[in-house]
Amino acid sequence: MARYDIVAVVKNEGVFLMADEKTYPMTAEGKKKLEDQLNDFKLHRRPEVIKRIKIARSYGDLSENSEYESAKDEQAFVENKIQEIQHMLQYAVIIDNDDVDKNEVSMGRTITFKELPDEDPETYQIVGESESDPMNDKISNESPMAKGLIGHKVGENVEIEIPNGTMKVKILKVE
Repeated sequence: MARYDIVAVVKNEGVFLMADEKTYPMTAEGKKKLEDQLNDFKLHRRPEVIKRIKIARSYGDLSENSEYESAKDEQAFVENKIQEIQHMLQYAVIIDNDDVDKNEVSMGRTITFKELPDEDPETYQIVGESESDPMNDKISNESPMAKGLIGHKVGENVEIEIPNGTMKVKILKVE
């Protein structure tokens, strides 16, 4: 869950408020994937783009060279992605559930629930925004579903506010 801490700064009898950097909660696995992605961009994608730029330059007039323009656009994308991942890793907060009851829904845990009255069970892991992947059953802690489930325990019936109404679920298992 992203958070912004407010810090008071006192200077010559005045108080000014500053927002700390946004944090990026994630699992250790999610952080590892980001680190691997960063290495891929730095060690493979960046050198490939540089090579493409050199080849495109050899074609001559850069003003009408679509290969050169395409490679430069890709270079900008790669460099922006590297900066974005570095920023997320710099402000990453690894989820620690050691102090949370093992039956309580929290970030990093895998939750099995069923929609009431009689739907089939569904299972999702609640992760930080940066590692959210609904197609692989990983939902963001910022999603309405996760927000509605966090803090509840196995066996509880929970009403969750979703964009198109209210959903009633029963929590079956927390891992």
